[in-house]
Amino acid sequence: MAQRIDLNADLGEGFGAWSLGDDDALLSVVTSANVACGFHAGDPNIMRRVCQRAVEHGVAIGAQVSYRDLAGFGRRRIDMEPDELTADVLYQLGALDGFARAAGDRVRYLKPHGALYHAAVVDAEQAGAIVAAVLAWPHRLPVLTQPGGELARLATEAGLTVTVEAFADRAYAADGTLQSRSRPGAVLHEVTEIVTRSVGLAVHGRVETESGSLPIAADSLCLHGDTPGAVAIARAVRDALEQAGITVTRFA
Repeated sequence: MAQRIDLNADLGEGFGAWSLGDDDALLSVVTSANVACGFHAGDPNIMRRVCQRAVEHGVAIGAQVSYRDLAGFGRRRIDMEPDELTADVLYQLGALDGFARAAGDRVRYLKPHGALYHAAVVDAEQAGAIVAAVLAWPHRLPVLTQPGGELARLATEAGLTVTVEAFADRAYAADGTLQSRSRPGAVLHEVTEIVTRSVGLAVHGRVETESGSLPIAADSLCLHGDTPGAVAIARAVRDALEQAGITVTRFA
């Protein structure tokens, strides 16, 4: 049984006049914030505000890096040359770290977003480009990713800390990957189902898939900030974890 676990959420995913999710409310519940760095969502004003609020709440600031795909919300894969992808990741890290430092902290970890997240699970070249960016960064940032993928393997081999995450509100395929969002039921919305899954992951280290259960020793649970009712879901998950004797705390 896990004694402690982190709750992370994707935040800062608006752009200009377009807003998505309730960042301020979620920052009062989660312990780590995956902040969009301007490539799939986010802009300087949003990044600055989220970093300031995260510091006020004691929430760890993570760089959620992605392909340069504002129109597709970073959910379309772009086959980039590794050096180009490394540069794009460093660019995003630098932008967010500037706002984090202005708020009195720094970027504490890195997590890919969307299509880049999924590519890094199966594509060693794309995963290696992300690892190269972290190795070039002044601080050896932990990498937040799912277990068993190329990013986890290469980051571990490079001596980086891999923080294992599981998804409280996404359906899993039998092989441990996330089901495509194009499939019905890929994103969970029922509070009771999400709470039950979260407690099961934290207490028993297992998650239900389409063909049974799968062991996942998660350090962090991800909740999506753009899910309808995200704030109520996050509060229900945190309450249930604490009632189960789990300490909810940041990992970085």
